[in-house]
Order: sequence, then C-alpha cells, then structure tokens
Amino acid sequence: MTDALRPPGTTPTLEDVARAAGVSRATVSRVINGIRNVDPAIQEAVRQAVSVTGYTPNRAARSLVTRRTDAIALVVSGAGVEPEGEGSADEGSFTAQVFADPFFGRVVTGVVNFLRPRGMHPVLMFAETSRAREDVVAYLRQGSADGALIVSTHAQDPLPGLLTDAGLPAVLYARPTRPVRISYVDLAHRDGARLAADHLLARGCRRIATISGPLDVPAGQERLAGFQAAMERHGYPDVPVAEGQFTQESGEAAMERLLAEHPGLDGVFAGNDLMATGACHVLREHGRRVPEDVAVIGFDDSSAASACRPPLTTVRQPVEDMSAEMAGLLLDRLATPTKPATSVIFEPVLVVRDSA
Repeated sequence: MTDALRPPGTTPTLEDVARAAGVSRATVSRVINGIRNVDPAIQEAVRQAVSVTGYTPNRAARSLVTRRTDAIALVVSGAGVEPEGEGSADEGSFTAQVFADPFFGRVVTGVVNFLRPRGMHPVLMFAETSRAREDVVAYLRQGSADGALIVSTHAQDPLPGLLTDAGLPAVLYARPTRPVRISYVDLAHRDGARLAADHLLARGCRRIATISGPLDVPAGQERLAGFQAAMERHGYPDVPVAEGQFTQESGEAAMERLLAEHPGLDGVFAGNDLMATGACHVLREHGRRVPEDVAVIGFDDSSAASACRPPLTTVRQPVEDMSAEMAGLLLDRLATPTKPATSVIFEPVLVVRDSA
C-alpha cells in the first residue's frame, strides 16, 4: 500500500512492505534484521519496497522481541604496557596512534558501509589496558551492544579469549595467535610479501633490504617471513632487516640504519605504506633517487601510498572489503548462535606505481 492509498493517520507496516515487494512478511523481517542468507534480488526488492512505503522499523518494539540493540562494538585492542593511572599519557598515545594510521580509518569505513544499510551502527571502543578490556566485556554482557568486532594491535592480546570465554559474539580482524574459537578475516600476508620480492628482483634489484613491521604483531611477522622465504628461493638467504613500528617515523629511523650499514642497497620492501613513505623521505635526503637508485615497495595500498612522492608501488590489502566481511560474519553469528567459528582469507594484489 503506497502513501496515496493508505488511510490518513496510519503508518506503514511490515505487511505493506511485503505486499509491495511481493514476498512474505517473514522474508521482509529477515532482510530488515540483516540476515544474509536471503537472495540478493529479494533483498533489493524489499529495500525498494521499504523506500516506496516509507516504512520505518519500530526499534524499541523490535528490541523487546529480538533482544537486539542494533549497535555493534568496534574495538581497537592491544596488550602493551599498563599505564600508571587513569587517563595517562600512554592511553592518549594509544588512541593518537590509532587515529594517525590510515588503516583504522579504512576499517571504520568498511564496517559503517556494511552496517548502515542494515540499520545498525558501530560504537567505537578502545581496549589498551586490562581495565579497558573489562569495560568492553561488561558493556557487552549488559546488552549495550549485540557483539564485537575486534581489531587487535598485539599478538598477546587477551580480549578475544575473554569474549569467547564469556560466550559473547565476536569476530576478529586477523588470525588469532592463541587457540581461540573465534571467527576471523585475514590476508595472505606471506603471499603479498612474495609479490614484493618477485617485483624487486624482476626490476633488476639485487642488494635488497626490508623494513619489517613490529615483530610482536602477527602481520609484521608474516610479511617478514614471506619476504625472506621468497628471497631465499631466489638465492638471497641473508636479507638485511631493520624493524619498524608501522609508523612513518620508525620507517625513517629504519632506513637511516639500513643506509649506514648497507650503503649500496638498491631495493627496499617496507612492511606498510607509512614506513615506506618514511624510507622514501630519508632516501631523498641522502641524494638517492626513487626508483632510479633505490626501488621502494610498501604494503596495504593506503592513502599514504598515493600521497607519497613518488607514489608507492605497494601490496594491496582490501581493508574495506575485509572489514565488511568481518561485520557480515558477526551478523551471521547473531542470526545463528550455534554456527561454528569460520575464517575468510583474502588475497593480496600488487599495485604498481612510480616507486618501483
């Protein structure tokens, strides 16, 4: 029933939407509640019917029936050194680092773009201390959010285990390093690093070094291991390594160390785009042309890659797609609580620009 045919003073109902879409009321309910195993064509028909009828879900009533809040906790978690007091400088530096890294903005974009059409919204939380992790668990136990999407910055992060032990629905970005029964999305990091090694060698680079990410972070470990293994297969078993922290400043410091110890290097693979940007900056300061003298490859294909001068050749991590998939896995778990944990691994792609 369209607005023109509806009696004055009445509001559109699920039955109106079902009639307009030519489907059952139950199907409309499934689409509106974000259940994914509905044919995409039917989902689109229901969304168009919602638009035509002007139907708006009664969230309060639906919450009473479904016990759902339509809020999802998006948690950036870590397990570093505990700060000495509430609101300490360490806590501030953690959040500042998060907002400075384009990776986290891409995660938020992917999550929001997936949840918003389904009438759901993320609540951003930080869990860098034991107290903050307790707050996240309590928040979910109280029913303030339906589940959690976790982006962890540390291999020893206990939060995934705390949530699964409490029986709370959660999905993790990146494979857990501990045996935890939790669904996750990840990238084939080693394959991405292999792409970088193959490209540098195909360009004719032979004195190649790498700036790794932090080696207490799984992505840093995997990218370094993949690069070293690929170089070894090509006959280069001893690649110089300088560890960074996934920041531009650490990339600059690592590049200074590598140049001091290996002044003749002609190729660099950095574990992310920010460190690669720092490497390019230092190379220019030392009079090295990129890529004529030293070819540089980053990782992630973030905004830093296109902003760098020259624009970075990099390994693309489809963060937005991975984050959307993470949100989808959580909604699947909410719809079917007994569903076993699963994993979705994305494939990297080399994006060739001017730096290599």
